[in-house]
Amino acid sequence: MKIIIGGAGEVGTHLSKLLSQEDQDIVLMDIDEDRLSFSSQFELMTIQGNPTSIHDLKAAGIKGADMFIAVTPEEATNMTACMLAHTLGAKKTIARVENEEYLSPRNTVFFSQLGVDSLICPETLAAEEIESALKHPWTRQWWDIADEKLILVGAKIRQNAPIVDKFLHELGGEEERRYHIVAIKRDHQTIIPRGSDRIENNDIVYFSTTKEHIEEVKRLAGKQEIQINNVTIMGGSRIALKVCERIPSNVHIKLLEADKEKSFRLAEKVASNVMVIHGDGRNTDLLIQENIKNCDAFLALTGHSETNILACVAAKNLGVPKTIAEVENLDYIQMAEKLDVGSIINKKLIASSHIYRFMLQADVSTVKCLTFANAEVAELVARKGAAITKKPVKELRLPQDMTLGGRIRDGKAEIIDGNTQIEAGDHVLVFCLSAAMRKMETYFN
Repeated sequence: MKIIIGGAGEVGTHLSKLLSQEDQDIVLMDIDEDRLSFSSQFELMTIQGNPTSIHDLKAAGIKGADMFIAVTPEEATNMTACMLAHTLGAKKTIARVENEEYLSPRNTVFFSQLGVDSLICPETLAAEEIESALKHPWTRQWWDIADEKLILVGAKIRQNAPIVDKFLHELGGEEERRYHIVAIKRDHQTIIPRGSDRIENNDIVYFSTTKEHIEEVKRLAGKQEIQINNVTIMGGSRIALKVCERIPSNVHIKLLEADKEKSFRLAEKVASNVMVIHGDGRNTDLLIQENIKNCDAFLALTGHSETNILACVAAKNLGVPKTIAEVENLDYIQMAEKLDVGSIINKKLIASSHIYRFMLQADVSTVKCLTFANAEVAELVARKGAAITKKPVKELRLPQDMTLGGRIRDGKAEIIDGNTQIEAGDHVLVFCLSAAMRKMETYFN
């Protein structure tokens, strides 16, 4: 595929690096030549140009492009660029936007008619991720299919967990499979486990399970439910405002903003259950004064990764059971994990995963990048005659860097084991290391 990306900001740069690892023809364009300087390390072409310039789009080869992705920081630029790209011959266009109103079904149809095929709002996607984390605070990551019929859960395993120090083959033998351990994140390594692998203290373990057995997984992970009644948010960012809109009105929220003028503006926008406080969330005395010890969740959502990490560490030390940090610097994610920050939100990874699914040839409903693990999980639909339907799973000889977690057939979810026979039309939960998604795709075509 030939893919042109307009905008070498955070999302555009990460997406171009991700795609350059595959056999794709990638062109990255930006007005600022300095933003393109990283490209010598990757297999991609760069062009200094304006994505809203007809001349520059033609120079980038827009006529033969399979996809044009506009991810500059300016919403109007992205929309205009996609309309021009469509008119000039791009087969599919995707625009990054800020206005959540554009994402309604009625408006997406309207924009599609104008040549903008898909819209993404990284802030909205991040807010949805945070909302999910608050609904399931005992997890590090949660992803579900078909109204939670099939669920992928990532949980940090402590020494008190019943499964710690056990080999996977010791956990089998149930008459009815209740869960499947699809991956283990240990230090800097992500393991697609086999029966001979053992779960260790401080591993992040990813389980696939069904809605009926989520309580069993919670027990095995040594977790207890946390009731979220009081939330403190540091940073009055767009993500923070979107989170405030999504949190139920019976939850009390304190929003800390260091900029005095901005705190006044925020106070006029938020609902009655949100109290805006002018103050720096890094100030431990302020947190204590605001009764942080009675807080159920602390969210650090400023634009500074270091600040967010340190604030969550402070909140943890003060006894807050659930902490969530926005960490946009990818180099800091491993550090955040080592410091036991809690759930990590990264807009680049979330947005890139959302876009990536459009580039797969298989029938893909969703792709999700797992923040802590160098891995992705996808919901793939088995096509008629696909290789995945030819034999039982144990005879397919799937590569070592991928595994199948579960399937949904006729609205019913079940965990996959070696004897499972995938049939055409099945929705399958697929877990694989980041470099393996293309290999998995071939099984479903």
